[in-house]
Amino acid sequence: MMTGKRLVISALVLALVQIGFLSWIIAGRAAILRDGKEVLLKVEPVDPRDLLRGDYISLGYDISRIPVTLIANIPAGKLSSDDTPIVVRLKPGADGYWQPTAAWFGQAPAPAASDEADIVGHVAEGWDLRTPEATIAPDYGIERFYLPEGEGMAIQNDMRVRPFGIRVALAKDGTAQIKALMDGDKTLFEEPLY
Repeated sequence: MMTGKRLVISALVLALVQIGFLSWIIAGRAAILRDGKEVLLKVEPVDPRDLLRGDYISLGYDISRIPVTLIANIPAGKLSSDDTPIVVRLKPGADGYWQPTAAWFGQAPAPAASDEADIVGHVAEGWDLRTPEATIAPDYGIERFYLPEGEGMAIQNDMRVRPFGIRVALAKDGTAQIKALMDGDKTLFEEPLY
């Protein structure tokens, strides 16, 4: 009889720990969406469908290709990138879309000014760092946006003829969360906090 009670108590404790962990993840994402610095990134479509999850648009940004010349801390003689984080400093352009102005492997040497924002991405190993014309392609974790069923193809087609953007919320540490899909000034889809 005591063993049965211990088993039930252990199962309840495990369930509470799992619920707590999931709640912590959801609350962290919601905090970024609610309190993060908002930036607008211009997007380009790549692919409209995921067989398991439904319609989505795979997004490319102006910040998806960073010129090697923007990376301020490449060690002398370094030929290719390591598997490492990258910080990209953004500043709003005249058109309202934020553009990269500098980048650093690892972390930025100083915090962003009030009119700037830092986004953290990840760079895979092997990108060429030798030639000034070379670019690298960081992954920021905001490269897909899921849509209601049947909407992906129409939006992808519209993106080819007029500008679309993504409103992104950035946490103080540079972690990005997609906040909304924009068609010009019009909000098409907004992510809920929870």
